Amino acid sequence: MKKLWGGRFEKNTDSLMEDFNSSIGFDKKLYHFDIIGSKAHATMLAKSGIISDKECEEIVDALTEIECEIESGKAEFSTKNEDIHMNIEVLLTNKIGEAGKKLHTARSRNDQVALDLKLYSRDAVINIQELLKQWIKTLIKVAEDNIDTVMPGYTHLQRAQPITLAHHLMAYVEMAKRDYLRLSSWLEIHNTNPLGSGALAGTTFEIDRQYTTELLGFSSPTFNSLDGVSDRDYAIDLLSNASVGMMHLSRLCEELILWSSQEFGFVEIDDAYSTGSSMMPQKKNPDAAELIRGKTGRVYGDLLSLLTTMKSLPLAYNKDMQEDKECLFDGVETWIKCLSIMIPMVSTLKIRKENMHKAACGGYTNATDLADYLVKKGVAFRDAHRITGEIVLDCIYKDKTLDDISLEEYKAYCNLIEEDVYEEISVFTCVSKRNVIGGPSIESVKKHINVISIFLKDI
Repeated sequence: MKKLWGGRFEKNTDSLMEDFNSSIGFDKKLYHFDIIGSKAHATMLAKSGIISDKECEEIVDALTEIECEIESGKAEFSTKNEDIHMNIEVLLTNKIGEAGKKLHTARSRNDQVALDLKLYSRDAVINIQELLKQWIKTLIKVAEDNIDTVMPGYTHLQRAQPITLAHHLMAYVEMAKRDYLRLSSWLEIHNTNPLGSGALAGTTFEIDRQYTTELLGFSSPTFNSLDGVSDRDYAIDLLSNASVGMMHLSRLCEELILWSSQEFGFVEIDDAYSTGSSMMPQKKNPDAAELIRGKTGRVYGDLLSLLTTMKSLPLAYNKDMQEDKECLFDGVETWIKCLSIMIPMVSTLKIRKENMHKAACGGYTNATDLADYLVKKGVAFRDAHRITGEIVLDCIYKDKTLDDISLEEYKAYCNLIEEDVYEEISVFTCVSKRNVIGGPSIESVKKHINVISIFLKDI
């Protein structure tokens, strides 16, 4: 079969090369966006007087039929037609004849694929933003239900100071908010229309790029035809955003994996997001969380792969750029799948509040508050820090907590310590007195939730 581009060729493509060169196996995913772009292009060609209104109507109607046939599984794609663009063009020409051949006027596959991939990316960004809103709402709901659930905060994975589970989860809300805003920035930067850039130097036809820009919902056309066809920054930026977003999910998954172990016992992951062992009947494994943690590395790989592909390509289009799609599809859709699992997994967590509170009371998480207590009594902070450290060391030897030792024992270290020390170092007091903006007190966390609720209404 003669290729659509085969006029200057004397020989047919080698069969191995044909398979090697073909991208239809993965870029068929772009059929919807290819058809949207082709309809806009045909409409513009008719408006510009390059094809007739009748030809435009035939093309648009036939493309609608082809999309229905693709979705119903009736359309057949061939590797001989290489990619989704040429497969659809062949289907179109077979359906309506000469009018179908005119669709590619003033267009190259170079600007066509750039358009399709950008439309796919924009659609993905909008879908992910909706998922991120659901994710934020889920985290807020669990936070509100645990506004007074005291737990240990950690540094170096060592118990540090008491906080609440609500405060902990609201940290992930901030991460998700940044993920959302990064995608908003993506839309501001990359919502530009490459259609009309041609192969690399535009076209001699009097086309109306502003019109296709409006039809396709872009903010502006691209302003350099070389950049229009060779730019893949939008794919790289989206994969970068996906990598950061996946990193955020992975960090929480790591904590859920730890927290669901018997050593922590802070949470129990719902059966729907756990699996068992083929040998050990007692096991309940946090597989959903582990898979998300694992898939994060996969998304990083997608980003690195595309960066490496693009790093030394001369302008404008090079066949290397065909490698952009599998990376982009995989990274984006992995992020979508992981968010889709995280939302119900976290919303169905069983929180073991008693275990969290017990852990917060152990590990001397109130030691900083004892030092602060001494400072408020007039002791210099460095002296207060040393005295508290000595008391903690004594408690470790005696297997006691700071709440267990007697006032007499306290006074042996500092006679300024009074009975009120026990109230001052209770874990709930430690949390409630940290009432600064961004702090873990109930009042501060409620204010934070209110700020995020306003953010959700405004976006």
